[in-house]
Amino acid sequence: MANTILLQNSKYNASAEIMLYGATVVSWKCPSLADSQPRERLFVSATAIRDGSKPVRGGIPVVFPCFGPPTHPEHSKLPQHGFARSSVWSWNGAITDEGDRVSVTLTLDPTPAITSVYKRPFHLAFVVSLGRFDLSTELHVQNTSSSTAYPPDYLEFQALFHNYIAGPSSEILVTPLKGLSYFDKTEPTDEGRATAKTETRAGVDVRKFTDSVYESASQNYEVTWVDGGISIQTSNLKDVVVWNPQAEAGSKMGDMEKGGWDNFVCCEPGHVRGFEKVAPGLTWVGKQVLSVIQAARRER
Repeated sequence: MANTILLQNSKYNASAEIMLYGATVVSWKCPSLADSQPRERLFVSATAIRDGSKPVRGGIPVVFPCFGPPTHPEHSKLPQHGFARSSVWSWNGAITDEGDRVSVTLTLDPTPAITSVYKRPFHLAFVVSLGRFDLSTELHVQNTSSSTAYPPDYLEFQALFHNYIAGPSSEILVTPLKGLSYFDKTEPTDEGRATAKTETRAGVDVRKFTDSVYESASQNYEVTWVDGGISIQTSNLKDVVVWNPQAEAGSKMGDMEKGGWDNFVCCEPGHVRGFEKVAPGLTWVGKQVLSVIQAARRER
């Protein structure tokens, strides 16, 4: 079986590439109304590791069941951002072509490596769907426990889509985040990182090292720059992270190309403040749709 899956929407000259390792989308190319030539919409570092030894730096990694360093007692043995982005997912070889949309589903169940550090039973399904000007990703999280205990034997987790949106970071603005409570992870002290701030900017830029976690956000965002942009519409993903390491942190990353921070912003919808809870036999679904913004939001 191939290590990557290529989705091609030949009707609209669009494509997407997904690695089985991490179920990571590493390419999304599509045209726009103004330009019939497909353009890459995601950033992947030229020095990203793709041999399965570590998560890919770029694209759309899947974060589950913890965001950042683990804080839940059941996640104590897990690495940062959990195991979904560093596990090999399964694919049955099927690609669904409905004419206007092409989609594929990858799955992940407990493996010996996972159960050695995480005891909860689960089933994950990751659905990638490619349209003319959009790409959607859905994460389905099923609690496969057969327990009938009361209170229910909840599966508690965090989940996030770690989108690397290709664009000039010196121009990028993320909206609408004004008025939201957020936590600034670039603060130098534990107290500073744990103290909520209120966003006062109409458009959030990433011209300096940025790592901000916004709570209870609108679930609909625009990432714009001069002459371009991507909208992100989500469901069941109440929080959003805005991240760019700039040279301050990016130059210390072995898998980040020199100056790569100039070419992207991470706008990451997820459920990362607190934990989602799913009872035995039930399934939670988090979804996002990335779409090309056709009209320039700002003039040169």
